[in-house]
Amino acid sequence: MRRMIHPSEFGALRAFAAVAEQRSFSRAAEQLGVSSSALSQLIRGLEERLGIRLLHRTTRSVSLTEAGTALLAEVAPAIDSLAGALEQARSAARQPTGTVRLHCFHAAADRFVVPILPKLACAFPDITLDLTIDDMVVDLVGSGYDAGIRIGELIERDMVALRLGGDIRQLAVAAPAYLAEHGVPQTPKDLLQHRCIRWRWPGQPGPYAWEFFEKGHWFSVAVEGPLITTSRAVMVDAALAGVGIAFLKEESVVDAFARGELVPLLTDWSVPFPGYYLCYPQQRQMAPALRAVIDTIHAAAPN
Repeated sequence: MRRMIHPSEFGALRAFAAVAEQRSFSRAAEQLGVSSSALSQLIRGLEERLGIRLLHRTTRSVSLTEAGTALLAEVAPAIDSLAGALEQARSAARQPTGTVRLHCFHAAADRFVVPILPKLACAFPDITLDLTIDDMVVDLVGSGYDAGIRIGELIERDMVALRLGGDIRQLAVAAPAYLAEHGVPQTPKDLLQHRCIRWRWPGQPGPYAWEFFEKGHWFSVAVEGPLITTSRAVMVDAALAGVGIAFLKEESVVDAFARGELVPLLTDWSVPFPGYYLCYPQQRQMAPALRAVIDTIHAAAPN
């Protein structure tokens, strides 16, 4: 177990080392920014606590006793080490350095993080971004992350949240071949009669129930179908192949709409909702590296 040192003794030892180095109370006092009388009291108090004289004092000179010489040999390297550590801390505050752990969903990483990686590496070469990309909903703080990117409805209340980009809209979509064979659903309830491609949050036991909006309220439909997956890319491919109806972010399939490969369905029941946020725990003193990452992502995010 480490032996504890009273806080006052740090100051006394620093004062002793300064006097020993300068061989003068007046010069040491000037170096430390204190009065000679205050410095003398610090040394006298240290000697009294130790029960031994550390300095020989005359009106003209100061010299070390044998005990003082031995103590200086022990404490001087430690004081130098502490001074170096403090300077490193000050340097870290001036130039962001260290590792920042960030968790985000696949779509958020592609949209907000991957594009800023070259800029981040160039502007902050001493920062290491430890990026975890998956669609699990994790406890950011409990899992050791510094920050995360997730949709608004999944942010803990005690988090600071910065908006990234605009709203998100999810749509039921299907290939023309599927609709030609199985018909077009006219209401969300009609989906219960269709083959649907379902998505499951990683780590969750069951598939996600599709959410729609009508008359000021959200409601969900627990669809059925031949495929459940945790991969949105697989959902897109399956929908394109005519396996069934999928429920996907509009931005991920606009090109397929333009090419006529997929058809949007039930658009009157599909309204936008708050999209992605960069979130992190409230803190008085934010590490410069984390601040640099947050500012870089937020500044580059499309409106």
